[in-house]
Parts: sequence; C-alpha cells; structure tokens
Amino acid sequence: MRAVVQKCLHSSVVVDNLETARIGPGLMVLLAVKKGDELRDAEYLMDKIINLRIFEDEQGKMNLSLLDTAGELLLVSQFTLCGDARKGRRPSFSEAEDPEAAKELFAYCAELGRARNIRVKTGIFAAHMQVNICNDGPCTILLDSEKTF
Repeated sequence: MRAVVQKCLHSSVVVDNLETARIGPGLMVLLAVKKGDELRDAEYLMDKIINLRIFEDEQGKMNLSLLDTAGELLLVSQFTLCGDARKGRRPSFSEAEDPEAAKELFAYCAELGRARNIRVKTGIFAAHMQVNICNDGPCTILLDSEKTF
C-alpha cells in the first residue's frame, strides 16, 4: 500500500458538486492498494499514519501524533499512486489492485482508524472526486508498506 499523508487545517471531498466528507485539523491521506497487499499492509500503514509524530508540541517541535491531538482523518482512495510512468508518456496502472479487493482493504483501513477512536471520514471509492486541502506546514509524508517487509 502507498500513502501520501498531508497534515491539514481542514480538508473536504466533493462528488457531483456535493460535499461528501469534511474534516477539521488532522490528516488527509491519499491511499493506494497495490496487487498483493494484505491485511498486514493495511495494519502497518494505519499504525504508522495514526502514530506519525508530525504535529507541533508546546515548543513548536514535531512531536505529537494524530492520537495526541485528537485530530481527524480523511482517507481518499487513489489508485493512481500505483502509476508507473518510467516508460513512455502514459502511466501504467498494472500494479493497482483489482477494485473489489482494493475496496475491501480501503474499508479495513477506515475501520482500523475508528477502532483507535479516530474520527475517520472517507471519499467515495472509485468516484471522480475533487479533494480540497489546506495543507498545514506544508507537511507531506510518503509511506509504502512494501518497503517494510
């Protein structure tokens, strides 16, 4: 699984001109499920996201996590993070997981966040979305579960 984690002041998702999700301060995460990803990939990634110490403490140092700040989490499925543009001009998405399997792992990630008492909102899986974000910092972290096992 791959994730682009962005610390935000607020973020929202719009589908068909209707706002379908909105969070206040917290993290907006673009999440891609790759072929072969398993529950352990989701568990690793969500544990990392929830515990990333990228929020400022009283001294202004990045020392607090989403749990410490009671921040919200917006998860947005984005299979294009699996894109490979090394050859030619049109990216290949052959590394992206089958939509049904990806949808299950994406939903599992949201469940893992909620199980840790995080307020989790999601985009609409496989919909054409407009994602609005007020990135705070800016602070953006890239995560990939493949690089850990």
